[in-house]
Amino acid sequence: MISGIVSWISSFMYGNLLIVLLLLGGIYFTVRTRFVQFRMIRQAFRAIMEKPPEGDGKVSSFQALMVSTASRVGTGNIVGVSTAICLGGFGAVFWMWVIAIIGSASAFIESTLAQIYKKRGEHGSYGGPAYYIEAALHSRPLALVFSVFLILTYAFGFNMLASYNLQSTFSAYGFYDPDVTPWIIGLILAVIVGYCLLGGGQRIVKVTSVMVPVMGVIYVLVSLLVLILNITYLPSVLARIFREAFDMHAIMGGFSGSCVMYGIKRGLFSNEAGVGSAPNASASADVNHPAAQGLVQVLSVFIDTLLLCSATAFMCMCSGIEPTEALSGAPYVQEALKSALGAFGPLFITVSMILFAFTTLLGNLFYVDHIFNYMFGHTPGKWFMILYRIIASLVIFTGAGLNAGLLWDIADVTMGGMTIINMPVILLLSKYALGALKDYEKQLKRGDKPAFRAKDIDLPHEVDYWK
Repeated sequence: MISGIVSWISSFMYGNLLIVLLLLGGIYFTVRTRFVQFRMIRQAFRAIMEKPPEGDGKVSSFQALMVSTASRVGTGNIVGVSTAICLGGFGAVFWMWVIAIIGSASAFIESTLAQIYKKRGEHGSYGGPAYYIEAALHSRPLALVFSVFLILTYAFGFNMLASYNLQSTFSAYGFYDPDVTPWIIGLILAVIVGYCLLGGGQRIVKVTSVMVPVMGVIYVLVSLLVLILNITYLPSVLARIFREAFDMHAIMGGFSGSCVMYGIKRGLFSNEAGVGSAPNASASADVNHPAAQGLVQVLSVFIDTLLLCSATAFMCMCSGIEPTEALSGAPYVQEALKSALGAFGPLFITVSMILFAFTTLLGNLFYVDHIFNYMFGHTPGKWFMILYRIIASLVIFTGAGLNAGLLWDIADVTMGGMTIINMPVILLLSKYALGALKDYEKQLKRGDKPAFRAKDIDLPHEVDYWK
């Protein structure tokens, strides 16, 4: 009964509210920023390389990018894409691209706002949607509701699903016992993550800064190898993507199971543009101008969906293995690689999933650590954090042995709750992010090194920085 209720809520959210919010909101931001995700892509790469001001504990744009990318780049890039193709068809890939391209403009707005309204803390800056909701809209209750959804999403929904997705890759091996193996893998993963969490936020930043680039590059290279080995399939695959993406008869005949629905669901799950998660990492970066960090988050969305999700999609679709509901999830990806690379294929996916899941779990819990600071008004006490980390580890252990359909629906609903709050808020506050973009471009045209002051955009709210 619980599974049915959660599934109904998920279908309602993504069949009505979120499609309007994400697509129309993303189009609005794309037009208002004059296609910032394309116009300023070169400047986005320059912004990544900017060094933070001198001082201990400073977080660079690159480090903040890696934390947000660690949460975005995860099991959804493998299992999520496979699920979308197996249940929604090849056309789902096209709608994943659409939600990433227009969603990157939403990512720019929300991350720029996070920088404008960030707060000073004992160990650097911090912020996110909860902070700009309270500072600009003067609504702490709404900010607290958003905070609760964030905790439900990242400490529970996403982490249980990441744990399940990881253990599911071991089902391809002879030693896998569905009654025992998931719990063993969940226990091992929970212990490792719990140990890492004892090092706090700085350790998370350092670990993800090293693991995410290496993991991503290797995965893309192997995907390209598989694509080259099966290059003859590419023309027919591209034709099928666009044919199924615009098959209106199939879409309208069963929208809840259509390529549009699965493309948007799994695209949003993967890149999180507009959800309100990445701004929590963006606010921690020490930059000279908020718009610079907004541009950096545009790249994070592109890295996640246009690069890594596409790598998985083409690796699977060009394998010659026909997607079916029975293959949904890790099995489809493993079968695709096995057909091209033999026994090495499933092993590579297992290793990739271990790395992807690990960085996802760390990135997710980094967000939860920071939202506790907002809710309590200070860093929670030692014993509270120890208890929370024990619970977070137990959640990871539990997720490994639960039902896949229920876990996907829980993650979709909790993430949808965040989005339903965050998207209208950034629409209301977008004029300040647009003002920051205009100020940033004006300084670039003059040949100056951009530096931001709140009064330059007539910001009417009190802020800790930019004075």
